[in-house]
Amino acid sequence: MMDLLGTGRLHESWLPPAHVLGIRTLVRLRKALTDTRREWQQRVQAQLFHQGVPRIPAITTQGRAQLAAVDLSAAGRQVVTTGLAVIDHLDYQLAPLDTYLVRFAKVQPGCRALKQRLFGVGDLTAVFIWAELGDCVRFSSSDDAVRYAGLDITVYESADKRPPGHLSRQGPEALRWALYEVAQSAARSSSSDYAYYLAVKRRLNHKRACLSVARKVCRRAHHLLRSFGDDAFAPVKGSVLPSFDRPAMATA
Repeated sequence: MMDLLGTGRLHESWLPPAHVLGIRTLVRLRKALTDTRREWQQRVQAQLFHQGVPRIPAITTQGRAQLAAVDLSAAGRQVVTTGLAVIDHLDYQLAPLDTYLVRFAKVQPGCRALKQRLFGVGDLTAVFIWAELGDCVRFSSSDDAVRYAGLDITVYESADKRPPGHLSRQGPEALRWALYEVAQSAARSSSSDYAYYLAVKRRLNHKRACLSVARKVCRRAHHLLRSFGDDAFAPVKGSVLPSFDRPAMATA
């Protein structure tokens, strides 16, 4: 889309169709729920640490049995009890959401292509990348896709910019999460990026190596979805959104 002055400086925008926008909303919801779940796990572990309790896998059945036996202050016990209740409730909300997104990824053409052709991409990461990256025809190159994802490295220095060498983080957070998750599979010896991952890891570290691989994954996803054209974002017939209108969980 040209800007009003006809200079052509603005990048072409893409308005996702309703079915893509709906999935994008759901993957962002899932990201928010899992982030909150992780924060409560960390809060429970922090409380145990402050009271001198060794780390316990609190969300497992065995871990919860151990938690019930440890000596905690009344306030500390309330933090742990509340934290576990919140985690259980988040799991309750995540279960139907994950089921729906996985089912969608198994039948949607673009998601299936990502999963089948890109090493390390699973059902959930496929639908995250598909929904957040969108129609790649609007990108003039794969570098633009990397820039859109916020995985590009800043090179300018001023009062309102990060120092050189940091990620711009200007794009969708859910997309960066999915690309990084996929990139971590490069640490497996069966990955085609294994040698590249090891070389970067030796020179820098694991995180930097995974970020470098994530940029490669983003470029490959760009080329793959672009090659499919409109078929990459074909709607799925009979797709029904998960229902959360279920009875509230019983509380102890």
